[in-house]
Amino acid sequence: QVQLVESGGGLVQAGGSLRLACAASERTSRQYAMAWFRQAPGKERQFVAVIALSGTSTYYEDSVKGRFTISTDNAKNTLYLKMNSLTPEDTAVYYCAAATYYSGNYHYSETDYYDYWGQGTQVTVSS
Repeated sequence: QVQLVESGGGLVQAGGSLRLACAASERTSRQYAMAWFRQAPGKERQFVAVIALSGTSTYYEDSVKGRFTISTDNAKNTLYLKMNSLTPEDTAVYYCAAATYYSGNYHYSETDYYDYWGQGTQVTVSS
């Protein structure tokens, strides 16, 4: 069992920045991949970014490329999402997720790719 706890959400004005953190109960270096998703009211959970920890490769959803950065601190077993130039469209509950092994049945942008999820942290961007 991997427990994930997100923090760092809050209310920010458009154009501002936030850094989300996800503390893991197991070593992040042992996970196959870790990711951030978000879910706005009335919408499905959406892929934001993923980091493949074996090779530290990163991939982003198109709307956040150049604005968001995913990273890990393996010494702290923590996943981060630095978000810059926030817009009201970024308002959502943000979830971190961990995949403990490679799943060939799903793409990393799909929720079924991941084994464990945090409870989420609310990010609200005012205009």
